[in-house]
Amino acid sequence: MTLIDIKNVSKSFKGIQLFENATAQFEKGKTYGIIGHNGSGKSVLFKMICGFISPDAGEITINPAYRDKQSNFPQNFGIIIDRPGYIGGISGFDNLKKLADIQQLITHQEIKRAMTLVGLEPDAKRKVKNYSLGMKQKLALAQAIMENQEVLILDEPFNALDIDSVQSIRQLLFTFKKEGKTIILTSHNQEDINLLCDYVFQIRQHTLEVV
Repeated sequence: MTLIDIKNVSKSFKGIQLFENATAQFEKGKTYGIIGHNGSGKSVLFKMICGFISPDAGEITINPAYRDKQSNFPQNFGIIIDRPGYIGGISGFDNLKKLADIQQLITHQEIKRAMTLVGLEPDAKRKVKNYSLGMKQKLALAQAIMENQEVLILDEPFNALDIDSVQSIRQLLFTFKKEGKTIILTSHNQEDINLLCDYVFQIRQHTLEVV
């Protein structure tokens, strides 16, 4: 089943042409890697898929089963793009609880389970402003998975993680693959791409080429 269909998409950003007639399809239950040099448009591509920005031309279609009927935003997507903003003066759990309260889909125990899965202590009182970069990355990962989202859009999910945490998050993503989740990720580490991805697209000459 085609989950995301990118058709003849063109996009310039801050005066730079990033995509021109780019086309790609993403199937349900597969893991995809997006590679390209810094500034090639990986994050912009993810923002277009998630409906945060629009293409200049062409279209990106989300399967109706994964589209919010009341808006242009996809649903059941867990997303890491750029660095999420959190309230620095409260704990990681309290930040996630505030976000979970928006849709009220999960319990406090499910939030704590997500934090534990990514290597955070859910009952710790440490304020997010005192988190290391790696801890903030884990908090972003917990947010992306805490509602058991079926599609994960992960821009540099291993950024700032130590070696042990990288191994742990890789194993977590392998588990999600076995569960049939759809994963689209970027990574500067080719090993991440080689180990995790079923298919790889490279951004080259403003298009998406299968590697």
